[in-house]
Amino acid sequence: MGAGELHRYRLDNGLRVVLAPDTTTQVVGVSVHYDVGFRSEPEGRTGFAHLFEHLMFQGSESLAKLAHFRHIQGSGGMFNGSTHPDYTDYFAVLPSAALERALFLEADRMRAPKLTEENLANQIDVVKEEIRLNVLNRPYGGFPWILLPPVLYETFPNAHNGYGDFTDLEQATLDDCAAFFDAYYAPANAVLTVTGDFHPDRARELIDKHFADVPARQVPHRPSFAEPRPGTEKRDTHVDPHAPLPALAVGYRMDDPIEEMDSYLANIVLASVLAEGEGARLQQRLVHSDALVSDINAEAGLFGPFEARDPDTFSVTAIHPADVPAQRVLDALDDELDTLASRPPEQAELSKATARWTAALHGENDRIVSRTLALGSFELLYGDPALIHDLPARIGAVTPEDVAAAAKALRPDSRAVLFVEPSSNSQNATHDTEGAQ
Repeated sequence: MGAGELHRYRLDNGLRVVLAPDTTTQVVGVSVHYDVGFRSEPEGRTGFAHLFEHLMFQGSESLAKLAHFRHIQGSGGMFNGSTHPDYTDYFAVLPSAALERALFLEADRMRAPKLTEENLANQIDVVKEEIRLNVLNRPYGGFPWILLPPVLYETFPNAHNGYGDFTDLEQATLDDCAAFFDAYYAPANAVLTVTGDFHPDRARELIDKHFADVPARQVPHRPSFAEPRPGTEKRDTHVDPHAPLPALAVGYRMDDPIEEMDSYLANIVLASVLAEGEGARLQQRLVHSDALVSDINAEAGLFGPFEARDPDTFSVTAIHPADVPAQRVLDALDDELDTLASRPPEQAELSKATARWTAALHGENDRIVSRTLALGSFELLYGDPALIHDLPARIGAVTPEDVAAAAKALRPDSRAVLFVEPSSNSQNATHDTEGAQ
């Protein structure tokens, strides 16, 4: 049983299971993806999905606080969790002999985490400190994934800060936590993924043993987060007291990553053509030729590709010297996009970009933790974990004309532009935000 074999099934309580045995390794990866991310947070509960992710590590009805940590680390394993726009994941990698231990731990907290006033107050403080460390007290903190969406989007699910707001976090109650768990942490709202060194029949036995009796609950209705694309360019400015240089982020809406995947793949290749590697177009023009920026990046998806349902964002970010007007950077970006739209890239340039992307994909998924998480998220979002194996061929099938069409769709009259200014330069802006929406 080498890597690539997949088994999928569903338990009576609705839990979806993906098994990916791989006898070339001596470890196992276990993940659970819940179909709830920060876009599902109700207004007034900014950061609640992130806060609840922390609470899921604070014990259960059968295990004391910190027991989860000790059991995983005592087995020689590692673990973590993370909150995304449309899902929250929990994962562990352990020696293969510890598979049952990992399954027990995930089933145990899926059944009933320990929600107490002490745990809630403690984790509110922990999340607040995390926000201070990673956003408030860091240069370019939250750039662009927190700062750009409220410029590009209008609705609360798409525009709000999913990392967390101090005021909303402090108002969270145990009743809120219990209701959130009951609504979103049902087995039928989750995907369990197991990868690595195990036999599928034995894994099924263990999964049935630990998960089959987790009570079934109704799955909440998941609304569409779709909203109209901007009808004009929208601009805003953020003053960053820690940033040494000005920066800007440009955001565009992409086609639906689930329903229009071929178009979405073209955006991924476009991002690589524009900014991946020293020979990429924006690198050559803005960094090496015109010396307009010190750093440039393009990305399909604010968290990377295949991380969200519709709507998703194509972003270009740049850090530039204070004496370079931001509009010059925007003009150069528009010029490169216009050139690509009118003259598709040569096949050699496209092949270089797709080969680079595919090699990075293989390298990333060679790590069992990355492979486990990718299988689970593809099952949850796309209903097809086998996409992890199909992507290289599908990326390779993207044509120069597809990339040109993707570039043409990134229009100046339907985008958001966020300017980041160091506070010392805030009175001497190098751009004009007049007419910002």
